[in-house]
Formats: sequence, C-alpha cells, structure tokens
Amino acid sequence: MYDLIIIGAGPAGLTAALYAGRSRLNVLLLEKLIPGGRILLTERIENFPGFPGGVATEELIQRMRAQVEELGVKIGAEEVKGLDPRLKTVEGAENKYCAKAIILAVGSRPRKLNIPGEERLTGRGVSYCATCDAPLFREKEVVIVGGGNAVAEEALYLARFAKKVSIIHRRSELRASQILQERLKKEGKINFILNHVVTEISGGVKLESLKIKDVNSGKEGIINSDGVFIYIGYEPETDFLKGKIALDEAGFIAGDETMKTSEEGVFACGDCRKKSLYQMINACGDGAVAADSAYKYISSK
Repeated sequence: MYDLIIIGAGPAGLTAALYAGRSRLNVLLLEKLIPGGRILLTERIENFPGFPGGVATEELIQRMRAQVEELGVKIGAEEVKGLDPRLKTVEGAENKYCAKAIILAVGSRPRKLNIPGEERLTGRGVSYCATCDAPLFREKEVVIVGGGNAVAEEALYLARFAKKVSIIHRRSELRASQILQERLKKEGKINFILNHVVTEISGGVKLESLKIKDVNSGKEGIINSDGVFIYIGYEPETDFLKGKIALDEAGFIAGDETMKTSEEGVFACGDCRKKSLYQMINACGDGAVAADSAYKYISSK
C-alpha cells in the first residue's frame, strides 16, 4: 500500500513525484520505459526557463530524476495494464499495487497519417523520431510532414546529416514559432512544399517515393525520398482507461484546473490531458498541481 501511485515518468510525472515526495508521501512512480518519456526523443530543449542557450534533454531529465530519488520516491520499471479507480488498484505486467490516490501522467504517442504504405514501411524509411534515426540518412534526401515547433526543431537537426530536407505542410505557412521559422529559412538544405499533403508512401524493401497532393488544385505528384518523418500531433496513451475514467472524443482525459478526473482520488497531468499547449513547461505545472491536489485529497481522509 502506497499513499500515491504515479503512472508515467515524463516531465509531468517526475514533477508530481517531486512535489509529492516533498510532502512526505509514500510514492511509487511507475514507468514502462525509462524516466523522461517521449521528451527524450528531442535532443535539446531551448525554451525551458533558467537555461540560456538551451539544455541537453537527457541532462535535464537526469537532474529531475535525481531530485525525485533524493526524496526517497520509488521508481518502478513496469507497464501498467489495468486500473480500478474506485479501489485505487493498479495492475502492472508483473505486480498489483494499491494506493490512497493515483496520478495519471501517461503521456501520448505520435499520430499516424494512416495512408497506404505507412505501416508497412515503418522502420524502413518511415520514422516518427528524427533524433533517433537522423544518422541513418546521412547525405540522403528526406521529408518531414507537419508544421509545428517539433517539425522545425527536427528539420534543423536532420539538416546536420541529410543532403536535403523538405517540409511538407497542408497550409500556406508553418505554425512553428517565428524564431524557429527564421532559422529554417537560413538553413540552405531546407526547402518547403506548402499547401500539400502526403497521400501514399511507396517502396519495395525500403521507402522510395511519396505521392503528394495540392490541397487547393487537387493536382497530384510524386517526389523521390529516402525517408519521411511524420510530426502531425499526438494521441494520448489512454486505451487502458476506456470505460474507467471520463475521456473526450479524442481519448484525452477530462478534468478541471485542479487536475481532478471523473473519479474521486484520481488525478491527471501532462500530455494525456486535453489542453491548448503541449510543452514541457506546462506539463511540469500540471504535475505540481496534481501532486498538491492528491496531497489535499489524502490528507482529508
């Protein structure tokens, strides 16, 4: 029996563990992979307060983990398979745990285009992580699909390796921050294919070409490419919560500003929640609020 179980050790979960540990709660933090979560797929964070010039993501996560471990928080490497929100029990791949309160910090996964060839060629030219796979495309031509900050950051990273990087976006301009767009335009290896979508991915044993369509004229064309990196948003990792916690139509956990969910004593924080901004800074804020709310809930019993 624990005071609090936190599921997911990304920035939100680590921050929740930090605040809960400082409140002297007996905390178990469960993570199916390694502490840090999806943020570790980004090489460097430039917009986290207190780090002029940016900070290596791995270094920042290691510092956060050290803070948590100093407080005696137990970190368990186990994937959660089930949850009973009323009994406050958590079923892992190997063990079952009980607590007085639960915080869900389960994060999200990359959204797919769901077009022909995508599934078949994943790992053979189709990727969702430039930081992971960029060295495989040294002096090759690659494409990035999307228009947000992640696209801009990963395009700049890919340009260190690839011969040419093309950004395909369905709108007439990117959604990335202006400072990132300025950097993109200064990088000679990067070009833009705007007002287009990818409709098919083709190749034999590996990716060879993409079929694209002009969203205005409907005209289709083929471009050759050695790789495609897809960044069109994320889906919450909440499949195991269906029928147990209130979710919206997209699967995000419904809740209020105190991070409460539909079930008493169960809180949610980070990218598994529906919100307007998905960044490390507000994921950490969510985690702090969730831990405070959980502490108040436990103290009231």
